[in-house]
Amino acid sequence: MANMFALILVIATLVTGVLWCLDKFVFAAKRREKRAAAQAAAGNSLDKAALARVGAKPGLLETTASVFPVLAVVLIVRSFIFEPFQIPSGSMMPTLLIGDFILVEKYAYGIKDPVYQKTLIETGHPERGDIAVFKYPGDPQLDYIKRVVGLPGDRVSYDPIAKEVTVEPNCSSGQACDDPLPITYSNIEPSVFEQVIPSYYNAEAASGFYQVPLDQSMDGAERMQQRSETLGKVAHQILILPIASDRVSEYYHNTHTWIVPPGHYFMMGDNRDNSADSRYWGFVPEQNLVGKAVAIWMSFEKQQGEWPTGVRLNRIGGIH
Repeated sequence: MANMFALILVIATLVTGVLWCLDKFVFAAKRREKRAAAQAAAGNSLDKAALARVGAKPGLLETTASVFPVLAVVLIVRSFIFEPFQIPSGSMMPTLLIGDFILVEKYAYGIKDPVYQKTLIETGHPERGDIAVFKYPGDPQLDYIKRVVGLPGDRVSYDPIAKEVTVEPNCSSGQACDDPLPITYSNIEPSVFEQVIPSYYNAEAASGFYQVPLDQSMDGAERMQQRSETLGKVAHQILILPIASDRVSEYYHNTHTWIVPPGHYFMMGDNRDNSADSRYWGFVPEQNLVGKAVAIWMSFEKQQGEWPTGVRLNRIGGIH
């Protein structure tokens, strides 16, 4: 639906823009001529109200004159500068929560046309640790958000027991890779989040996460664990569900080590046991990138499919 909305916005802007131009440079002149002729015929006795009735602007053109500038600004901002997104699932917890509304910097990974997403001007490429929005390779109509873990040429390994990542750069040539990146992990600690246990794991868990004080518990829920992961220069928190086990047999190419092809990226969610990511469906082509998540502009306390129960003003600000 994202591409369809962009297409509708482009068409609406073009149609209203053409009508606005016709009115400004063609019809307006004809209205002035009509008023001048009427004034001359009346011996310059017509007042402003009468002249306005003689050369009244049609309602369609009046509406177009008001709508076109708004549509043009929305199209430019949304297509090339910032686009708002809502976080629908818990796959990026604790960094991003269900109900967060974020701003995505569209020009971070290139200026692209708003419909086909073809790069018009290169402005940069993702870096390890970025939180990126992209078109899901399995269905480009869907927008996904994950953290960039592997760049083109990286060998990415994931230990499903320790639940830790290893990244070795420059492996695409088939020769020896560079030394592994210094990815470090803090000690595992209890998280403030508890998860209502679903019937399966490794999907996009969209609900069932609740903040529960450490000295309390919730019936039917499991206390999650949290630790810090330092990926290159970026430190962030990740969540783990202790009782969850990865279905390694469903990993992409049935392995837990992948070499990222040229022009592609390896993405993972921060909520490691509740994220359908590159471990399961593979790599993200560069042309699928939408932009870099940079800020939370509003946040509502909610679960998927439910009405908000509060506003989390303390979450408004930059994303790390």
